[in-house]
Amino acid sequence: MLFDFHGTLAQVEEPVAWVTAAAATCGAELDRGRATILADRLVTAGRAGGPLPHRVPIHLAEHWADRDLYEHSHRAAYTGLAATVTTNVEGLPDALYERLLVPEGWLPYADTLPTLRILHEAGVKVGVVSNIGFDIRPHFAAWGLDGLVDAYALSYEVGRTKPDPAIFLRACGMLGVDPERTLMVGDSPADAGAVQAGCAALVLPAAEPGRPNGLGATLALAGCA
Repeated sequence: MLFDFHGTLAQVEEPVAWVTAAAATCGAELDRGRATILADRLVTAGRAGGPLPHRVPIHLAEHWADRDLYEHSHRAAYTGLAATVTTNVEGLPDALYERLLVPEGWLPYADTLPTLRILHEAGVKVGVVSNIGFDIRPHFAAWGLDGLVDAYALSYEVGRTKPDPAIFLRACGMLGVDPERTLMVGDSPADAGAVQAGCAALVLPAAEPGRPNGLGATLALAGCA
């Protein structure tokens, strides 16, 4: 079974907490009101793990297009978008990006651990397929989930992004499973691209950080209910 990462197994932290924590590493203490205003502006400008930006400045266009293929482009795209917002906190764009790279900047969904544990105990091989520009393995290790995932097909390592069938086929190859006997679980049309690789697909709506998001429904499909 294959799972998407963001919006399926985990969600980025709440925006105000994100901005407050990042500012603190820069030596700035923000009150709730100021942090809320900055969070709204930064999310609108474009936050990794958040909604797509309404506009990408021309000087960031190339990095934006390559953000899930190269680590440097991922960082440049999102720090560049954050830098379009006036914050008066020196170093904040980089600090905001660094929150992505640590487990504390994310919350696994409430369904994630029990679902992956049951699949693991049932002998179902699990792979994570993600359009992403940095390594998420340390996150799974910090959450105690690394022993429940057998393979990671990350776009910046594979060189392909969802919905390209190649990334799903690579994941199946890593697991040693047939695509026709594999289910891809995600939260977007890009995840449904697995159908073109011969897999079945289940698209679940993303939920708020830390809440259940329906992952348990995959257990019946895997014969583990």
